[in-house]
Amino acid sequence: MKRLDGRHAIVTGGGTGIGASIARALAAEGARLTLVGRRREKLEEIGSEDFDALVAPADVTVREEVESAFAIAREAQGPVTILVNNAGAAESAPFGKVTEDMWRRTMAVNLDALLHCCQAALPDLLAAPAGRIVTIASTAGLKGYGYSAPYVAAKHGAVGLTRALAAELAGTPVTVNAVCPGFTDTDMVADAVARIGARTGRSAEDSRAQLARFNPQGRLIAPDEVAGAVLWLCLPESRSITGQAIAVAGGEVT
Repeated sequence: MKRLDGRHAIVTGGGTGIGASIARALAAEGARLTLVGRRREKLEEIGSEDFDALVAPADVTVREEVESAFAIAREAQGPVTILVNNAGAAESAPFGKVTEDMWRRTMAVNLDALLHCCQAALPDLLAAPAGRIVTIASTAGLKGYGYSAPYVAAKHGAVGLTRALAAELAGTPVTVNAVCPGFTDTDMVADAVARIGARTGRSAEDSRAQLARFNPQGRLIAPDEVAGAVLWLCLPESRSITGQAIAVAGGEVT
């Protein structure tokens, strides 16, 4: 018996980076998966690997698409027992140049989507012997960074929602936690490296090093490290861990 046999995990943003690593980690412990995201081809690349995965394309910022994807997932894979809110996006600009559209886009994918996904999964989670919600926030949910006010605000909101839900659901079998990675070696960081290079003329190597310096260990976080923290929170023996925002950041925040 594997530790997550019989569990059904929905992972949003499951086609790349941290989401793909989380999918593999949960599957390795026996979970059935549903991978949700906008890009079918990326989801199918991960879903074709050697584990039980359903692909359910959806834009998590659109309530109707979330509800439809979760209904398909429930029909195919059974009631949802684990929800991993991983989908996210970041844009960078000086605060004075942040447009209303940029603000709303950032809030929609990093915060509004949590409302849609948590509410869609909640009835199943409450009925499960050990329901789990894990949200991938960021160190930006625990501290401030310049030139990323919308993202920082949204991720602080994600951490706040985690704590509020954990308090509300403390008398149930559902735990609610956030994992807060530092700068992680993913496509999102690759995009940030490109923006730094375009703005400053620095090489990609120098730009990556600039981001790695936020981590006292002097490196980018590996996606598998984040996935390991998520897996731990999903295990039955982690039932007393709730309402936490766990930094995976080499000591950047404590």
